[in-house]
Amino acid sequence: MKARTIAGNAATAALALLLLGPVGTADAQERTGTITGVVTDAAGGQTLESALVRLDSAEAGVLTNPQGRFTMTGVAAGEHTLTVTVLGYEIQQVQVTVVAGETATVNIELTGAALRLQNLEVTGVARAAARVKLPFTVGRPYNTESYAEINENEFKTVGDAPLSTFSIDVDRASYANVRRFIQDGQRPPADAVRIEEMINYFPYQWGDVAGEHPFAVTTEVTQAPWKPEHRLVRIGLHAESIDTENLPPSNLVFLLDVSGSMSSQDKLPLLKTAFTLLVDQVREQDRVAIVVYAGAAGLVLPSTPGSEKDEILAALEKLEAGGSTAGGAGIKLAYDVARKNHIDGGNNRVILATDGDFNVGASSDEAMVKLIEKERESGTFLTVLGFGTGNLKDSKMEQIADHGNGNFAYIDGLLEARKVLVEEMGGTLLTLAKDVKLQIEFNPARVAGYRLIGYENRLLADEDFNDDTKDAGELGAGHTVTALYEVVPAGVGMPGGSVDPLRYQDRPDPPEPTIAPSGFADEMMYVKVRYKDPDGDRSTLLEHPVLDRVGQPSADFRFATAVAGFGMLLRDSEHAGALTLDDIVSLAEAGRGDDPRGYRGEFIRLVETARDIKLLEMEELEFRGWRRR
Repeated sequence: MKARTIAGNAATAALALLLLGPVGTADAQERTGTITGVVTDAAGGQTLESALVRLDSAEAGVLTNPQGRFTMTGVAAGEHTLTVTVLGYEIQQVQVTVVAGETATVNIELTGAALRLQNLEVTGVARAAARVKLPFTVGRPYNTESYAEINENEFKTVGDAPLSTFSIDVDRASYANVRRFIQDGQRPPADAVRIEEMINYFPYQWGDVAGEHPFAVTTEVTQAPWKPEHRLVRIGLHAESIDTENLPPSNLVFLLDVSGSMSSQDKLPLLKTAFTLLVDQVREQDRVAIVVYAGAAGLVLPSTPGSEKDEILAALEKLEAGGSTAGGAGIKLAYDVARKNHIDGGNNRVILATDGDFNVGASSDEAMVKLIEKERESGTFLTVLGFGTGNLKDSKMEQIADHGNGNFAYIDGLLEARKVLVEEMGGTLLTLAKDVKLQIEFNPARVAGYRLIGYENRLLADEDFNDDTKDAGELGAGHTVTALYEVVPAGVGMPGGSVDPLRYQDRPDPPEPTIAPSGFADEMMYVKVRYKDPDGDRSTLLEHPVLDRVGQPSADFRFATAVAGFGMLLRDSEHAGALTLDDIVSLAEAGRGDDPRGYRGEFIRLVETARDIKLLEMEELEFRGWRRR
């Protein structure tokens, strides 16, 4: 097994000597052995991926694989100390004896530990403050996280609104953020729960992509589990996957927040390790530059070929936190660097990593959006990665990512960093279609009303669908997009309260179900999709009819429904009916299917945790500084 090495500085060479011994020695194998083992959680027994295992206090080491296993070969015979580190666990040291020519097996159990903020002394970088002390207090009640207000979509009658139009959303930040709250034993604010992002966090199985379009459209119809007389319709978009080696060359600019608010372990230290994983994926034909901002912005690393990984990693390792947050200046400098190193036909992208606080310079949301919209015309797209707690500006980060033709993810640990920056790197870094919009027309002969589940901040006016100047979402390589509609069949009463009689005119009686034109009688709805090529200005139209045929849902459909139901319960939605967390677990178990990465299993455990701690009985965090945008 080939171990993945984390290199920070000259310690890499020292580790190589420890592991491999002097190069070219004929009898090296006779004097060395192998260390292997598995790292697990002491309480739950689950294996821990991306735990850093270091030998004899070296700064570099190897990461455990997805099964929690690590292997070190060529270790000098004798007594050694392994140090195992992973965020959220106590550091563990283990003694091991290596015998020449043999393999020593060491299985290591780690004990969970809450992150504690003490008085931290940090030094600035670039032109930031030289030294600053941050008086953090354990258990401090004040919190400045902010979330954009979400008003849940209500049912609409087909007679009043035959069309439903929205932009796709491939962001996944909300699920990771919600997971963070629940794992901390807290109920997330309702506005932190974006149901479409929770659904789209999980990979789903779709058919192959074929034909002239870079993605395919698939649909399913079944009964809504929380209201069986209603239909539930799943609309899926699936982009073709592209092997990492076949991606076009990338011109990447890392824009890293190193302000004082980034000093805690779940921010800059985690950020540095996460970007180390990304650098490990960079190829020789790619280029990487690093821009940082604190009290001011600075270029830490000019655009550097991917073949110079040691130089890139060394620049990352030197970063320290301190100062205020000149986010606007940082973004301007990052785009300038990207523009100067633009690769025609390549993937030109700024990757912003921050806790979201832009309090110096162009700090208002409106000014920031205008800046991002102006710069995206250069052909450089934007990815935003959120880190940390207590200062997360979710509303601002999501907004600038959307307007920068990019995506937004929240990194709550190394496993999530690996998912976003390694497993999903193709979709994160390569856009196949931009300004992707959907418009659904409902057949009044089959449908009395409907509501779109989620996508509240992605709704568009009906006329925006054919307007190619209107911005919409981007679809990356391998991305899947799922949208769920709850449909009221014709002849079934619409949910909602009564309306007083009109004073000045008679209110017409509810219309009787109409007769569809010949040839469309079996259709429930008609799906239209518009998209542009990544460098195009004119959209292409894709159309797909949906028949009114209720069938047994696929495992993917069952699971997506479970996630949607969980989101509805977290938001205390009036449309959840009598749905319970036990129902969610049952739905998710039925939809677990093939789960090679364990994401669905993790979701089930998360719902069980919410049930066991009686999460739905907790009040939302409307106090302690939680606020809407």
